[in-house]
Amino acid sequence: MRKIAILGSTGSIGMNTLDVIRAHPDRFQVVALTAGKQIERLAEQCVEFKPALAVVATAEGASRLTQLLYTRNIKTQVLYGPDALVTAVTDSACDTVMAAIVGAAGLVPTMAAAKAGKRVLLANKEALVMSGNLFMQAMKEGGGELLPIDSEHNAIFQCLPNQFTKSSPDQIEPLGVEEFWLTASGGPFRNKALTELSTITPEQACAHPNWVMGRKISVDSATMMNKGLEVIEAFWLFGLPLEKIKVLIHPQSVVHSMVRYRDGSVLAQLGQPDMRTPIAYGLAWPERIHAGVAPLSLIQLANLSFFEPNFSQYPCLNLAFSAARAGGTAPTILNAANEVAVAAFLDEGLPYLEIATVVERTLNTLAPVPANSLELILQVDEQARQIANKIIRDTKP
Repeated sequence: MRKIAILGSTGSIGMNTLDVIRAHPDRFQVVALTAGKQIERLAEQCVEFKPALAVVATAEGASRLTQLLYTRNIKTQVLYGPDALVTAVTDSACDTVMAAIVGAAGLVPTMAAAKAGKRVLLANKEALVMSGNLFMQAMKEGGGELLPIDSEHNAIFQCLPNQFTKSSPDQIEPLGVEEFWLTASGGPFRNKALTELSTITPEQACAHPNWVMGRKISVDSATMMNKGLEVIEAFWLFGLPLEKIKVLIHPQSVVHSMVRYRDGSVLAQLGQPDMRTPIAYGLAWPERIHAGVAPLSLIQLANLSFFEPNFSQYPCLNLAFSAARAGGTAPTILNAANEVAVAAFLDEGLPYLEIATVVERTLNTLAPVPANSLELILQVDEQARQIANKIIRDTKP
């Protein structure tokens, strides 16, 4: 019986995780749930799964959740704030943490899970994008297990030899790995020229052709920033040089990623575009359990196609590769500026094409430095956000 803490239980990853857990009550017990603003949904999850602890963002949210649980006679302890997210990891008796909080907010509790030696199911890209070396060191020192949940990294993990799980990333060379090929759907605008995107609305950007995801990650998929962040994440997870991590557009989203070996073999992981598959793999690893996902029928697919991305069409992808090569705090700056720009696009009317402009100008304004402490990384993150917000304010008519 594994004891699970879910950081971000009301988002798409969190809800899919609970769906897998729901199907296996004999294997998994939910001990902690956390959410930001969706108090009513969190209350219903607490009623069903009865965790020992629930965490929300604000005191007002905690008061509301406490009231809702009291009326249902649920004894879950309710806490709030960033420190309480760490408490959910360290004081809930969990042995497994689903790290699914979107954005930089998930960094500190995910790092706490690494240091505490938990099995970390990593669905939060930012932990590795912002603090890759520090995070991997924390995992090594904590002695826990790091299992990637992003479909692409989970696919790579499944295509690597079993010995990799017993090795550190810098020992991947003897395994005969030559390249990783991360696949991307190309988002809803893959057949449109950049010049056609000036009037794109948030609703259009969030209408992903294959996956059901949250709004922020859907926009990142449209701009391909999501894939750029995944390249940085793959670099830290698996220890392959950046020049050996490739991106391929694969509109069908059936092949989730591939590994090319020295002998000419290419191993691919295929499946439905359903996050319950990698979630179930992470929860039960090294076993495999039923995930509630429909079988994949290749016979029903007309074709599988692949092509290289046009970097001029996806400037955010190009910026991500540049930040990855620059190293240090450049990926932190990239991520912070992108979060601010995407939020402004979704909520304040920032034009879609200005997302990349805001990110590029922020990167050009704030020089990267070595990312040698969590405190420094969080400081740079805040600086980048302030700069990005100023750029957005200054460009408004």
